[in-house]
Amino acid sequence: MVRGLNMGRLWRSNLMGLFLWTRRVRLNSGWLFQSREAMSQTMKGFKLMTVVAGLGLLLAGCETPEGNPDRTATGALIGGGFGAAAGALLGGRHGGEGALIGGALGAATGALVGHSMDEEARARLRTQAPQTLVRVEQGQPLGVADIKAMSKAGVSDEVIISQIRATHTNYKLSAADIVDLHNCGVSEKVIDFMINTASASAAQPTEVVVQQAPPAPPVETVVVAPGPGYVWVAGDWVWRGSWVWVGGYWVYPPHPHAVWVVGGWHHGSRGWHHVGGHWR
Repeated sequence: MVRGLNMGRLWRSNLMGLFLWTRRVRLNSGWLFQSREAMSQTMKGFKLMTVVAGLGLLLAGCETPEGNPDRTATGALIGGGFGAAAGALLGGRHGGEGALIGGALGAATGALVGHSMDEEARARLRTQAPQTLVRVEQGQPLGVADIKAMSKAGVSDEVIISQIRATHTNYKLSAADIVDLHNCGVSEKVIDFMINTASASAAQPTEVVVQQAPPAPPVETVVVAPGPGYVWVAGDWVWRGSWVWVGGYWVYPPHPHAVWVVGGWHHGSRGWHHVGGHWR
């Protein structure tokens, strides 16, 4: 913020010098007399440009509440500021209306530019780890390798954490896993959240009992593993008011020699209940 204020003062100083130089040129060229209205319009334009320059410097680093860059907001602010300046200067006597129109158009354009910059992470993930992108889009649990791939692609921390939370993914990270995540560029914030999922999973959710039997599982196409050592977790039916199939996925074991115990739906005296899969 201090750096932004210093740069803002520098911009204002340079703009003031340019303005005074322009005034001297006009006086020497015979523009000695100006109407009060023209002088007022000139000063308004100068003040507006000064404010916009300061806003551009101070707001170019917009962040989300989590401290991550918000490129869409930044683009909207900068675009709106310069759009307002252009509208005011081109609006002549109706500079106020021009500023409003220019600001609205500039904000819309800036927001679109910022959003396209955020889409760059999705494009990189599609190229570098397409299976991870498929799991993200389908709301499937994310393995440790998926987290590393998302971080490498530049996906923000809040998006990664939101995906972990939404899919109820739990991790039991070893010391080696934590070191590996750190070395692969995963932030401490994401690693801490992953560690805390182990304690959160200790609270057993309310058991769901369904009277309707689940359908027969469809034939799944097992895609190529993203790397050596991965284990295929078969898909399963979930009850969300009706039966919904969640496809299988590859996952990296939480520790060496870990074995995945397949879960499934079992029929009891009260109806069908689900026993989740787990590592052993």
